[in-house]
Amino acid sequence: MEFGSSHSVRMPDIGMGTWKMGGEFTADTSRDTEEIEALKAGLDIGYSFIDTAEMYGAGHAEELVGRAISGRDVFIATKVWQTNLGYDDVLKAADRSLRRLGRKTIDLYQIHWPNDSIPLRDTMRAMEKLVEEGKIAHIGVSNFDVELIEDAMSHLSRNELFSNQISYSLVDRRAENGLLNYCKKQRIGIIAYEPLARGKVFKGRTGRVLAKAAEMAHKTEAQVALNWIMSRGAVPIPKASSIDHLKENFGASGWRLSGKVLQFMERELGQ
Repeated sequence: MEFGSSHSVRMPDIGMGTWKMGGEFTADTSRDTEEIEALKAGLDIGYSFIDTAEMYGAGHAEELVGRAISGRDVFIATKVWQTNLGYDDVLKAADRSLRRLGRKTIDLYQIHWPNDSIPLRDTMRAMEKLVEEGKIAHIGVSNFDVELIEDAMSHLSRNELFSNQISYSLVDRRAENGLLNYCKKQRIGIIAYEPLARGKVFKGRTGRVLAKAAEMAHKTEAQVALNWIMSRGAVPIPKASSIDHLKENFGASGWRLSGKVLQFMERELGQ
């Protein structure tokens, strides 16, 4: 996938998500060894993109990622939480994330959720300052609609908006109501979280269609669901903690569903 316009970056087809690694809203160290090993296993399999956030496990997910990637060439994306979007708060949050990750530069720094009580111009000014200082390479957003993206871009004077991370899957296609096309025209990359919708894609009518599509493609249902997202120009970031699931998910990359399978899925699922 190509992200960006003036300085396009070739992104991997798929990344590893880390939500609930190291805890949810508070740190949980009880599974540190297993989670670090899962991340390392993913890198050994071939993953080269990890997405995390300062909010995950109150920063502990970033610490786990930092320990797992030590000495590895990995594209790292993290996010600043919505209460830390003031100018000074963004700068301080980025420094904390850099320390936890053990990195000199964050490849992609994203606004996790919009916050209408903090002027977006202040947030974007801080983001550009971080790029200028070499602490981040690219500026991204998450959960932004078209109006918010336009607002964000209006406050960028020296950098482009690199990506928008959104919920997108076979059972959550809200982004197809204008957002995907807008981002494509603006050369803003799409990163899809919850690409398997916490297992909902395997249930009901969607599950039955997916099973048939998997049979047609000679792939697993998860691989078809993830590759379908890639066919829409987005990069899915499923979270997996078992080596088998990591391998299966990675097997969704490096190929594309045929037109016949895609047409079947659209005909049966609509939109």
